[in-house]
Order: sequence, then structure tokens, then C-alpha cells
Amino acid sequence: MSLIMPAKAVKAKDLKKLEVEKLAELLGKYKVIAVCDLMKVRTVQLQTLRTKFRDQMLFKVAKNNLVRFALDRVSSGKPGIEKLKEFLEGPNLFVLTDLSAFKLSMLFDQNRIMLPAKVGDVAQTDIVVHKGNTGLPPGPIISDFSDLGIPTKIESGNIMITKDTTMVKAGETISEKAASLLGKLGIKPIEAKLRIKAAYEDGVVYPSDLLAVDLEGFRRDLEAAAQAAYNLTLNAGIPTPETLPLLLAKASTEALNLLANANIPTPETLPLILAKARSEALALAQKLASKDESLKDLVG
Repeated sequence: MSLIMPAKAVKAKDLKKLEVEKLAELLGKYKVIAVCDLMKVRTVQLQTLRTKFRDQMLFKVAKNNLVRFALDRVSSGKPGIEKLKEFLEGPNLFVLTDLSAFKLSMLFDQNRIMLPAKVGDVAQTDIVVHKGNTGLPPGPIISDFSDLGIPTKIESGNIMITKDTTMVKAGETISEKAASLLGKLGIKPIEAKLRIKAAYEDGVVYPSDLLAVDLEGFRRDLEAAAQAAYNLTLNAGIPTPETLPLLLAKASTEALNLLANANIPTPETLPLILAKARSEALALAQKLASKDESLKDLVG
């Protein structure tokens, strides 16, 4: 039995070895390696991201088995990176960058794009066509509007939609007829973003659920924490640039009340003391007037 391998097999083996070496070099070069789901990712979506972030990250498509070998090669210099193997199922896109894993996740979340509907897509929200001129001339297409329950009329040589209409409800599968009509109307109802399965950074592999950052929730929590800290320092009488004006105003009011209640005359308390004395005198006079008729005219 001959042990000589065919030339093509040897060449293929060498090419795979070279590819693994190139992958290992890239994996060792970047701080963050993210495994992204390539399933249902469209070419236009990937091209948009490549163009926008060409100076910040590298997008690499590679076979999972080659990536596994490359991960083994760099594991000594990047402890824990081999755990990414757990996420190497199905078609994947590998994103290599020096941005933090959380920053990368936020960038992908903020850069969603709207795509045309394809047959079999599931509507993420209600797909509504709005009342108005479609710009489409009348013809066989009118029956498509009718079949999809969209009321129309012909006006000025164009098809007019006469009422806002939900063409596809959220959760429903988009049919061939609906996808075709949406395309002709220029409606792109499918929101798409690149989904990270997991990302490696500084010895830790973060699964997708840990990378999800609720920016609005974070902002609310931050505002609540700032307000709680402000209230705490204010109630504790701790002077800060934010609390000092209120603390001084509070101290001034308390000092004024203390002096006024102690009947200590100052330019600030004298009006209060005199008003208090007048009020007490009138109250006393009213009590005496009930016993002495001559005092009634004095108290009115």
C-alpha cells in the first residue's frame, strides 16, 4: 500500500496549515475576539459594517475547525480563549478589534440597518403601508393590493392607498406577494444587526447576555444614584459645590428663627419681633375686651 499522498491532498493540507497560522497571528494581535452569528446575515449588511468600521475592527470569515486549531495555538498567550470553542456552531463571522467587548456590542446595537423583506422573513413589528400616492401606475399589481387587503383607487394616473393599512402583523411570516409589494413600495421593514454570540477579552469569555447593555436603564440608574447621593449629603449637612447653597440658606433661616424666637433684635429679626409683639398684644386686647367694654373700640 502506497503512503504517498496525492499532490492535491498535500497542497490542500499545506493551505489549511497556512490558514491556521494566519488566523493564529490575527487572534494574537487583537485584544478582543468576538464570535458573531452569520446565519441570515445579508451581504449588504456586512458590507455596511465593513465600510463604517474599517479602521476600528477586522471582519473575518473562517471555517470553525480551522479557528479551533488557531485558538489552541494562541491559548498559551491568551489564557481562557479556548472557551470560545463552545460557540463555534453553525456559520460564524469573527470580529477582531482593540475596542472593549462591551463597546463593540453597543456599536453593533446602535448600527442596526433596515433591509428589504424576503419571503419567509418574520415581521418584527406590524408592517403598515400608509395612505397616499404610491407612485405606481395601475395594472395587474392592483390585484396584489386587493389580495393583501389594502384599499386603493386610481388618481392622476397612479395607484393611491386610501387608508393606512397593516399589511403584515408582528410575528407573521412574510409571503412572496407581500415581500414583492413591499419592495415595489420601497419599504424596508426588517431591522437587522450583527449578533455577538460571545467575545473574549483579557482572559474572560463573555456570552451575549452579559454583553447586552441597556443604555437607557443605565442612564436612569445613574440619575437615581446621583439624586440619592445629593439627598444624603444635603440631609447630613455635608458641604459640596452642589449642596452648599441650600445648606447656607437652611442655616440662615434657622439662625433667623432662633434669634427671632429669643427676641434678640438685629436688622433682620426686628421686623419679625415687632410683628410678633403686635400680634400678641392684639390677642391679649381681644381677651380683655370681652370683659371691658371700653377696650372694644381699640381692637376693632
